[in-house]
Amino acid sequence: MARHIYRCPLRWSDMDAFGHVNNVVFLRYLEEARVDFMFRPAPDGVTSSFTEGTVVARHEIDYVRPLVHRHEPVTVETWVTRIRSAAVTLSYEVKDYAAGEPAVEGGERPDVLYARASTVIVPYDLDAKRPRRLTADELAFLEGFLDGRDEGREKSRALVA
Repeated sequence: MARHIYRCPLRWSDMDAFGHVNNVVFLRYLEEARVDFMFRPAPDGVTSSFTEGTVVARHEIDYVRPLVHRHEPVTVETWVTRIRSAAVTLSYEVKDYAAGEPAVEGGERPDVLYARASTVIVPYDLDAKRPRRLTADELAFLEGFLDGRDEGREKSRALVA
């Protein structure tokens, strides 16, 4: 299972009165990562499509620890946990590596997790103003990031009309 990695810059305006990144700003970070995931062309120039439209149907965020404002970007990992004919669930982890933490065996530093989240997106026909089914290209792209361990996996090939 592949995860999409997005390095999200922190802005001065992201901070609340306590010096932490405000909780609603996390939605912006998820949006930036999702847009980068869905619309940035792959190295071979092929986009993941989605140009026909999508809308957000649901967000869910679990805040694990405060993210203190700093100059270094935070990492947002995105992957797919469920594919249905007209809805996709994306999962995220907002994290980075612990500054000053001792390296574990192999030289890697342990992850510091700030939030776990999920978003349900619905493919949407912008002209008809109604949900639509995933295209074959969209489905093929999403399957490359599917981790069926988090939620039940349906037989996605049968979902494309």
